[in-house]
Amino acid sequence: MNRTHTNGELRKEDAGKYVTLVGWVAKRRNLGSICFIDLRDRYGITQVTFDENMADQIKDVRNEYVIEVSGKVVVKENPNNKLKTGEIEVLADKFRLINEAKTTPMIIADETDALEETRLKYRYLDIRRNPIKEKLILRDKVCTIFRNYLHGLDFVEVETPILSKSTPEGARDYLVPSRLYNGRFYALPQSPQIYKQLLMIGGMDRYFQIARCFRDEDLRADRQPEFTQIDIEMSFADEEDIFGVVEGAMKSVFKEVKGVELPLFRRIKYNDAMEYYGSDKPDLRFDLKLNNLTSVFANTTFTVFENIIKEGGVIKGIKVDNSADKFSRKDLDKLTEFVKVYKAKALSYLKYANGEFTGSIAKVLSDTEKETLKNQLDLHDNDIVMIVADKKKIVDQSLGALRVKLGHDLKLIDNNRFEFAWITEFPMYEYSEEENRYVSAHHPFTAPKDEDVDKLIDDKANCYSRAYDLVLNGYELLSGSVRIHDQKMQAKVFDALGLSKEEAQAKFGFFLEAFEYGAPPHCGVGIGLERLIMILSDTDNIKDVVAFPKTASAMCLMSEAPNTVDVRQLDDLGIEIKKK
Repeated sequence: MNRTHTNGELRKEDAGKYVTLVGWVAKRRNLGSICFIDLRDRYGITQVTFDENMADQIKDVRNEYVIEVSGKVVVKENPNNKLKTGEIEVLADKFRLINEAKTTPMIIADETDALEETRLKYRYLDIRRNPIKEKLILRDKVCTIFRNYLHGLDFVEVETPILSKSTPEGARDYLVPSRLYNGRFYALPQSPQIYKQLLMIGGMDRYFQIARCFRDEDLRADRQPEFTQIDIEMSFADEEDIFGVVEGAMKSVFKEVKGVELPLFRRIKYNDAMEYYGSDKPDLRFDLKLNNLTSVFANTTFTVFENIIKEGGVIKGIKVDNSADKFSRKDLDKLTEFVKVYKAKALSYLKYANGEFTGSIAKVLSDTEKETLKNQLDLHDNDIVMIVADKKKIVDQSLGALRVKLGHDLKLIDNNRFEFAWITEFPMYEYSEEENRYVSAHHPFTAPKDEDVDKLIDDKANCYSRAYDLVLNGYELLSGSVRIHDQKMQAKVFDALGLSKEEAQAKFGFFLEAFEYGAPPHCGVGIGLERLIMILSDTDNIKDVVAFPKTASAMCLMSEAPNTVDVRQLDDLGIEIKKK
C-alpha cells in the first residue's frame, strides 16, 4: 500500500501536500458535478472530493467499499467542527477500488438502530463503529499503563498454563478431553491462583500477568464465560504492600485516561460494609446508609416486628432526606415489589411532616418508638424512612439493592466521581445450603486472621480471613488475599473444609508438595480488566468492552460456538454424547 497518512491525521497545516489515503466509504454525497466521500479508517474520517473528471471512476462506489485515493490537501471554506479533520478535504485525482462490499445488515455509525443480536452476529462490522472501536483501544491503553507501571516496580510478566488440572473450588471448570490419555481431562483455568503461588515458591518475588480465565457459570451484565484479569503476586509482602502497588496503578490509569486525581482509597471492614450499605461492593458516591432500628422496637407490640426480633432477625431502615413528597402510594407499592425480589416479605415506610408520622406502620407504633426513631435518625420535615424486617441476610440484601435503586432514581449519583474502597476482613467461610456445609468464602489458600486461627475448626461462623476486595462505584474490581504459606496451616484449613488428606492430595498434591521446599509469605490480587474498562468507558454492559463476546446464554452468534463436532473427533477422544 502507498498510504501516506491516516484518515484522522491531516490538519490545515497540511494544506498543499499530495497524499494517499485508504479506508472504507463511510458516506457518499452527490451534488451534481461534485461527489463527496467520507473515508473512514481506525483513526478517523477524512472528506474526499471528486470532480466531474473522476465521476465515471467512482459511479458504482457504495458504503463500506474499500478504496484508495490520492490528491491534494486543501482548506475547506466551511469547516466541519465535528471532525478532527474537519478543516480540510482532499481533492482526489487518483482512485483505486480495493474491494467491494455487500449492503451491510446494520448501520455503521456511532448511533445504530441494530439489535444487540445483529451487532453480535456481525461483530466485525460493529467494531468499525466508534463506540466499540474506542473501547477496545482504551482496553489496550489500560493494559499498557499497567505493564509499564508494574515493570517500573520490578515485576516480571510470566505466562501460566491454559491447559491445567481440574481443582474444583468455586465455579464449574471448562473441561478439555485428552486424546493421548483417554478418559482424562485438562481444565481451563478459572484463575492462575495455584501457578502464581508456585511462582512465589519458585522465587520470582514479583509476578504479574494479563491472564485469560474461564468459568462455566451463569452470565449477567458484568460477566462473560471467558474474561481477563490482571494478576499480581508478591513475596515477603502483606496487605499494605499489595494495597500500595494497586493504588499506585489505579492512580496512574485514572490520571492518564480520565485526567483525574483519585481521592484517598477508603478502608471498610466487611461487616461494616454489610451493616451500613447492605453490600460488600458499596457504591460510595452517595450516602443513604442503612440504619439498624432493632433496638428501637425492642419492646414493640407490633406483632410482625416482635416475632422477627424473637426469631433473631433484624430491623433496618433507610432515611431519605426531604423526599417524602416524592413517593406516592403507588411508588411505594412498586418499591415493595422490588424488595420482594430479594426475598423480603414487605417494605414498611414512615413519612415525617409537621411533627407527625404517617405511613404503613404509623398507627401501630407507640409514642416512645416514634420519639426514639425521630431522635436516632435525626428526622426533619418531609423525610421518609423505608424499613425492612427479616433475617439479617435478607434485610441487608434487599435494603442494599433498594439503596442503589434510590441513588439512581433520585439522581443522587455523580457519575464524574470515582470512589474506591478496600473491603477487608471477609469471612473465612460461608455456609452452602446446597452442600449443607461450610465452604471457602474466597478460596482454600486464603490465610485466616492471626487472632482467628483457633476458630478455624470449631467457630467457622465467626472466623475471618485476610482476604480483601477493591470496589469502585458499586463494582468489585479485584479480589485478593494474603495466602497461606505454612503447610500445617494449609492442612488445618483443608480439614476445616471437610477435605481428607487423601482428597487434598488428589486435588492439590503437586501444589502441597511444593510447600515442603520452603514457601515465602506472599499475597496477591486478580483485577477484573473488563469491569475496569466498563467504568472507564461509561458503559454497564461487559459485551461493549470485549472484542468478540458471548451472549447471556454463552453463545457466540458470529461463529456459532459452541457447536457439534465430527464423530471421528469424538472417537479419537473416546467420547460418546449422552442424550439429556
